[in-house]
Amino acid sequence: MLPFALSASSSTDILDVANMPILWVLALGVFAVIIVQTFLYVRAAKRVAPTVGMTSGELNTAFRTGAVASLGPSLAVALVAVALLAVFGTPATLTRIGLIGSVQFETGAAAIAAGTMDAELGGPTYTQEVFAVAFLAMSLGGAMWILSTLILTPVLKRGDAKVKRVNPAVITVIPGAALLGAFFALGFAELPKSGYHVIAFVSAALASAIFLALSKALKMPWIREWSLGFAILIGIGVTYVSVSAGLFPAA
Repeated sequence: MLPFALSASSSTDILDVANMPILWVLALGVFAVIIVQTFLYVRAAKRVAPTVGMTSGELNTAFRTGAVASLGPSLAVALVAVALLAVFGTPATLTRIGLIGSVQFETGAAAIAAGTMDAELGGPTYTQEVFAVAFLAMSLGGAMWILSTLILTPVLKRGDAKVKRVNPAVITVIPGAALLGAFFALGFAELPKSGYHVIAFVSAALASAIFLALSKALKMPWIREWSLGFAILIGIGVTYVSVSAGLFPAA
């Protein structure tokens, strides 16, 4: 539950509540927990390394490789987060998108929550009350990720082993199909609104497909990590050009 009361729930000044000091305090608290976790994991790795035959040099190389490999995904998330600051505010963007969860899940959950109130993220109906509901939906979803990981991982591990013996392809198909279904449903809901929505959808989808194909063809995984950010920018750019050119008459 959000740690504040919305005194003007019908106001569209989202940043007035999205950047409240209490949310900054909570966001910094999350950062502190992650820093402590990182320290504990590094210390545990150093303690266990000799038992698995890893030298100190190999361990440092592994840490350095991991740090470098994380730059691409981190910058890709940061690129997308910048576009969402006006929608969710800085504290929520930092915690819900930068640290916990994913851009796709968080924005999808927020959009669905806003839709239940006949509102649209970032639109004229996006009030402080809608922001509170969307933020709560994202937070509950993130909490369920943590709880499900803690409770269901042992159960899923046993089920995973059984399914792999029957048909290993099922494990990869089901999660992918669920994600595609969820995001296509969200995307298709935007198409009837205007021709510009169609242009944004199609251009972003094509850009994403091209970057994924390039990543596979060139064997460069970092392109795949950046594909979402690139696709968003291209979709915005193409839509901006089409609006400037007046391709569709005003409704």
